[in-house]
Amino acid sequence: MIDFMRRIGIEKELALPSIAVVGDQSSGKSSVLEALSGVALPRGSGIVTRCPLELKLRKSNNGSSWAATISYNEVRETFHDPAQVESYVRRAQNMLAGDGVGICEDLISLEIRSPDVCDLTLIDLPGITRVPVKGQPEDIGDQIRRLILKFVSKKETINLVVVPCNVDIATTEALRMAQGVDPDGLRTLAILTKPDLVDKGAEADILQVLQGKVVPLKKGYTIVRCRGQSDINENVSLAEATRQEKEFFAKNTHFSHLLEEQRATIPCLSTRLTKELVEHIKSSLPSLRDQIHIHLSAARFELKNYADGPPLEPERMGPYLSKKILEFSDQISELCRTGESDDGNLYSYLRPVFKQWECHLKSVKQMTEKYDEAHRGRELVTFSDYCVYESMVKKHVGDLRQPALDTLKLIRGIVEKEFRVMCELCFPNYPHLRHMILNHIDDIQTKQESKVEKRIHEYINMEKLVYTQDPIFTQKIVDFKFVEKRQEYESISLDTGENATSPHNCSMILMLTACVFGIECTENLPHVLSIFQIVYQRLADYIPMVILLFILKEAAVMLRAHAMDLRDGADVVKMLMEDTEAGRKRADLHQRMERLKYLNKHKATYNTK
Repeated sequence: MIDFMRRIGIEKELALPSIAVVGDQSSGKSSVLEALSGVALPRGSGIVTRCPLELKLRKSNNGSSWAATISYNEVRETFHDPAQVESYVRRAQNMLAGDGVGICEDLISLEIRSPDVCDLTLIDLPGITRVPVKGQPEDIGDQIRRLILKFVSKKETINLVVVPCNVDIATTEALRMAQGVDPDGLRTLAILTKPDLVDKGAEADILQVLQGKVVPLKKGYTIVRCRGQSDINENVSLAEATRQEKEFFAKNTHFSHLLEEQRATIPCLSTRLTKELVEHIKSSLPSLRDQIHIHLSAARFELKNYADGPPLEPERMGPYLSKKILEFSDQISELCRTGESDDGNLYSYLRPVFKQWECHLKSVKQMTEKYDEAHRGRELVTFSDYCVYESMVKKHVGDLRQPALDTLKLIRGIVEKEFRVMCELCFPNYPHLRHMILNHIDDIQTKQESKVEKRIHEYINMEKLVYTQDPIFTQKIVDFKFVEKRQEYESISLDTGENATSPHNCSMILMLTACVFGIECTENLPHVLSIFQIVYQRLADYIPMVILLFILKEAAVMLRAHAMDLRDGADVVKMLMEDTEAGRKRADLHQRMERLKYLNKHKATYNTK
């Protein structure tokens, strides 16, 4: 049951029963783990265990080959050679803690499946140090203590303290830390190592410790003799070391009775630890059931504080993505139809730009009113030169090209900004999806801007032809004569001191006279203003219309189509990956709830069995 909990990652929510191995540096901790697991773990001076190592021993059926799987972060590797364990563990430590002598709190999990091991899970922790060595931070001792306390403080943890026989057990830092979190010794078990290094005559003191007369522990003590460095140098196998261990205790007059009491040797320790862990699990299960319900209720309550996010099930992600894209498409359509957005109305931003364009047209119109003064040659006041007239119209129309292009760029900037804002509002938590949509917005606007530029050039060139239908032109002249010039004439007094025969007054008199008697007038000014009024009206409407059509209306249709196409063959999981803290928290809560619900369901099945 506990192994199943670990497999589904429930340790992120609940503290599961486990055995944490602690000891001072060079206490023989690694040798004990080697003897229990049957494989060589990293050895050496200084800090060898630089990350917590979860050692899962799983007894397989006879005949099954040896296999191991190491997991850390996103890495998971399986191998079949016991001799590779040390190199795999060192590489994992270097990946997590970096090259050197630093430590890291990230867990390395090593599962060993073999017919020669017992079913047992141990967590190996860095050895306690007091003085930093070269390359270590000054507070390395404090770092290690904090890391050890993180594990041994949990009431679900059995603390397996490794103490050499040749030191004063009462001053051992590892045992003192265990006593600090477990003062009654209810979940602390000690292992005495290196009995072969005890001075002669000191065996009685070791027996006092084993009997709990120095430091009482409810779970008591076990004494073992593992391979030393000389044994490793001489290539003594673990099997041979186990044989030598049993022989050592059998021949030692002080310790031989410990064999009968099952309190000496690695095999006895293995059996003892398995029994202790099973009993500890049994006693912890009622508490675990309560914790499951408490954590499940807490997760449900906390989840209410976060908005809805993407589903966790892959089969539901596709429809969810389609829903989000459809919502974005609808928002873009509504923006084009009504102009409404969170910041105001889109058309209220476009209108001043188009008004500025109209101002450019009016300024050109004012220049044409001085046509007579600027372009009239030797001809009389009522005669005109069409070539000069045509050249002047072409020039003024050509001068409108750049203002029209400037208007285009301003409108594109406003529309593109609104599209981008809409994208940010619809996909605030999905950076990959947002990035793809924003790229489409930029590509579409660039393409549409190129189309509009081409049409502006074409239209300006067309207006430089100085053409309109005769009835339209004639009507404009008539309107001009009877409305604008009449009003202007009425506002002018010939008695103001201006010469009555001035070109300006003459032109007014002639024009009105010609209009009254139906005589054709060939004065330049009405012709220029009339044609420009036609051009003015066409350009005033055409430029905004073509910009709106391509930059807003067509661009919106294209954007919607591209957005909908994103669903085809998309990496939905990647697209819906969130990057906000709220999104990460929501996903974490969803995963936590799924683990707890899954565990709750299987717990009932397990209890029934």
